[in-house]
Amino acid sequence: MTLLTNNAGLLIQGLVDTGISYIFSNFGTDHVSIIEELAEWDAQGKAHPEIFLCPHENVAIHMAAGYAAITGEGQAVMVHVDAGTANAVMGMHNMFRTRLPVLLMAGKAPFTIRGELKASRDNYVHFVQDPFDMASLVRPYVKWEYNLPHGITTREVLRRAHSVMHSDPPGPVYLTLPRETLADQTTSEQLRSFDDSRYGSVQAQGIQSNLIKSIADTLMSAQTPVAITAYLGRNPEAVSILEDLAMLCGIRIYEFNPSYNSVSRQSPCFAGFDTAQAVGLADVGLLLDVDVPWLPKFAPADDSTKWIHIDIDTIKKDFPMWGFASDVRIQADCATVLAQVAKYIRDNSDEGFHKKVEKRIKSWISDNEKRLQISRKSAQTIGEIGEISAGYLCSVIGDNIDEQDIVVNEAIRNSLFVLQQISRTKPKTLIGSAGGGLGFSGGMALGIKLAKPSVRVIQIVGDGSFHFSTPTSVYATAQRYKLPIFTVVLDNGGWQAVKEAVLRVYPSGNAAQADQFQARLQGQERHFEQVAQAFGAYGECVSDPKDLDAAVKRCVSEVDAGRSALLNVQIGLQ
Repeated sequence: MTLLTNNAGLLIQGLVDTGISYIFSNFGTDHVSIIEELAEWDAQGKAHPEIFLCPHENVAIHMAAGYAAITGEGQAVMVHVDAGTANAVMGMHNMFRTRLPVLLMAGKAPFTIRGELKASRDNYVHFVQDPFDMASLVRPYVKWEYNLPHGITTREVLRRAHSVMHSDPPGPVYLTLPRETLADQTTSEQLRSFDDSRYGSVQAQGIQSNLIKSIADTLMSAQTPVAITAYLGRNPEAVSILEDLAMLCGIRIYEFNPSYNSVSRQSPCFAGFDTAQAVGLADVGLLLDVDVPWLPKFAPADDSTKWIHIDIDTIKKDFPMWGFASDVRIQADCATVLAQVAKYIRDNSDEGFHKKVEKRIKSWISDNEKRLQISRKSAQTIGEIGEISAGYLCSVIGDNIDEQDIVVNEAIRNSLFVLQQISRTKPKTLIGSAGGGLGFSGGMALGIKLAKPSVRVIQIVGDGSFHFSTPTSVYATAQRYKLPIFTVVLDNGGWQAVKEAVLRVYPSGNAAQADQFQARLQGQERHFEQVAQAFGAYGECVSDPKDLDAAVKRCVSEVDAGRSALLNVQIGLQ
């Protein structure tokens, strides 16, 4: 007997088959068959991915980003036709640049007009939400995009999407779902499975022995080797391997605009965030999972330095222009390669080499102490009423959280204070974005909290970025799904990064003379804490540095009790 299966059900089953646990969603008229099928599955007690309804797509896509950043597992995001896709585009940009997997699915307006098929157009918006090329909205930021043509192909399409988004380098994929296709049925005899063992993702591996020997010999002969990284810490195993190799060879490790912490801040090999120092110092340099290792305008490289680039994405094929020369370029898994090199060095080094390295590491003690003294001095400058020091603020936060707690950094121009003052020693306890889209940290904090419910998640965000983050949606979602996060808003009166950009190009120009940079948001009452309070969160504003520690402690206590908290900190116009 021929059995018919609903195509919307095939979609849900395909998500289950690929291991998708969550659908972060903002449904629309294009999803009627999915909504109906979910109700049927619930009535039958059938397990399906958990639905997280997000009032804005910015939160949905960045929740998926946060979850993927911690777990490495891409989830599904469901949005409404071109409108929902447009709202999710900035998140897709951020996930693409940060190399995070996600399956973004958008329904499509019905293609039949007069009721020829089930789910034909029955609403005004079905005419206006049917652009010529909807996928063009996200095409610059996806590895793969496709339109579901028929129910028969549903499972294979989803397996393909899942495998592409998780293959190295991972990233977003986009699937559109015609309404009539979802409402149609497919005969059971036409269906087959596509298992992970034969259709799954592909991961980067190690390298051949001759390259291992070449890299190891270069490091063993180096006098001032350095390593620069930004996202090696996406793999926790890679962090300990890098630290081991650095101690074995005497390599100073720098991070530049890190989207993950890639080395313990307590390691004697950690040298800070000023990679211009590394460029001027190194005779041998390792570029490890890094997109922009330094700013060439301010730190021109020395041609005598031998640069070895090992990266999950060495050629940077999605950067139209890049411009960083290297003598050896290897596209591979950093953890595997560095472990291979470390083993070779252990097997082939002598006592003289180890003594040389020991002496080199001891020689860094003075430089490391000077760097820490500068950091401590910044923390001791507390500021004044209405102008609390960002360095002091971050040091207070650092003193009040645990080493396993996760900091989501969107402090923008104050990011260096976050990096310097909130010492992170464990992998994946500092998360940022490699993209340029602001407003990511609220949604990411929720996704991280979902992935790691037992740890505190602290979102540190500038006031300009807070506006971008669709905060009412953030706290509505936090309230509904009981995902308490601690938000710290650094209120300096606007987008100070814009001011700094103008001054870098026109230091004595008209804007500087008029002190007018088109970036200030002050001049009206600003109660960011009340946004959180509107959705049941604890909110507080602090302007006196003497009140800061107690305020942070109150917020942490509220979060530990299961309630989100927002601390609005007045750091003054800058």
